[in-house]
Amino acid sequence: MQQNTKFNEALEFFRDSVLENARIEPEHYNNYKVKRGLRNSDGTGVLAGLTTIGNVHGYIVSEDEKVADEGRLRYRGIDVAEIVESCQREGRFGYEEVCYLLLLGKLPNKQEMQAFNELLAELRPVPYDFREDVIMRCPSPNIMNKLARAVLTSYSYDDDPDGITLLNMIRQSMLLVARVPTMVAYAYQAKLHYYDGKSLYIHNPQPELSTAENFLYMIRPDNRYTRLEAEVLDLALILHAEHGGGNNSAFTTRVVSSSGSDTYSAIAAAIGSLKGFRHGGANQKVMGMVEDFKAHIEDINDPDQVGEYIEKTLKRQTYDGTGLVYGMGHAIYTLSDPRAVMLKKKAAELAKANGQEREFKLYTLIEELTPEIFARVRGNKVMCANVDLYSGFVYKMLNIPEELYTPMFAISRMAGWCAHRMEEVLYGGKIIRPAYKSVSKKTPYTSIEDR
Repeated sequence: MQQNTKFNEALEFFRDSVLENARIEPEHYNNYKVKRGLRNSDGTGVLAGLTTIGNVHGYIVSEDEKVADEGRLRYRGIDVAEIVESCQREGRFGYEEVCYLLLLGKLPNKQEMQAFNELLAELRPVPYDFREDVIMRCPSPNIMNKLARAVLTSYSYDDDPDGITLLNMIRQSMLLVARVPTMVAYAYQAKLHYYDGKSLYIHNPQPELSTAENFLYMIRPDNRYTRLEAEVLDLALILHAEHGGGNNSAFTTRVVSSSGSDTYSAIAAAIGSLKGFRHGGANQKVMGMVEDFKAHIEDINDPDQVGEYIEKTLKRQTYDGTGLVYGMGHAIYTLSDPRAVMLKKKAAELAKANGQEREFKLYTLIEELTPEIFARVRGNKVMCANVDLYSGFVYKMLNIPEELYTPMFAISRMAGWCAHRMEEVLYGGKIIRPAYKSVSKKTPYTSIEDR
């Protein structure tokens, strides 16, 4: 206890020293025209590269002005809405087709799709010693951290972990796309057993099942799931699979890849990025925020009461004090986020089927009221609901545990990350190295006796 007290006192001293001696004055950012977050003053992103993988459209630049526009998301030039519509019309799962498209650059024909699915099925099981030594013997209360470690440790199980030939990167990408869902499912089961005191269930992936079906099969003790549950999860996987090279985790993949590092290091870094509450972890923050609304609002379907609480949230008077209304606003999308539009439609169907229309109405009120209240409290800004507003609610209605929300995001994004890694290694050409202006004053060294 004495040692802990001294350590804590030392930490407080270190904290005060950093705050006093290492401060950067806010006005410096404007004085030196720093593009914080690699964004221009109008909110557009700094152009840092080229890509053929994904395109995120949310505004038009006309006569040097940013003009809001309906959101569009394209994978290799194909509108994601068309992919989703085709899969739903034909009654088939589409995530594997999207993985093929992102990784290999084109839509597969039936024979190519069958061969791709067979290869994924062959790769899905993790080696027994990997399961026992990497996942079971070192469980984690946070599945994203466990996943990052499992991906990083995969380096030791690879006969050519550092190879950066295209053939080797495709092999590693296929392995990760296939095995990460299995890793997440086992990490979840280990967490339930070692931290929550539940029975341990380890189910082997089934070769005839899709990624969505296999994941539900592996995380549930009785292996049971409905066709509707698998279809909705497949939709979520499709919508989260890729989002351009500028999002934080894809850019992280490119930064690490540009240094010449290995695939597993790049993807583990991307997982760490996605965990953050400003990125993939936002869907869990939405759920926490909504629960806070429900706990403090008498009628969650009353626009006036909901609006009043949104204003308190923006003024940092409620929930986590950040002033953020999670699930609202996006760096690119302005009038609409196409992923949120499609998930909202599915959420409405599920809410009606599950008798949760009142809670769904709360989400729609948050979406409808926040832009106007934000403009009044913070200043005018065109904003829309992003995918995180409805994704957590959809997962909740599918009876998927909250600790799996962000890991499922990582599962779906694996194909996009790997595609960006290959593109960066093949065509990037230079290590990514932006400039930072030093604002520290020149100070002579003082000997320790004279300090």
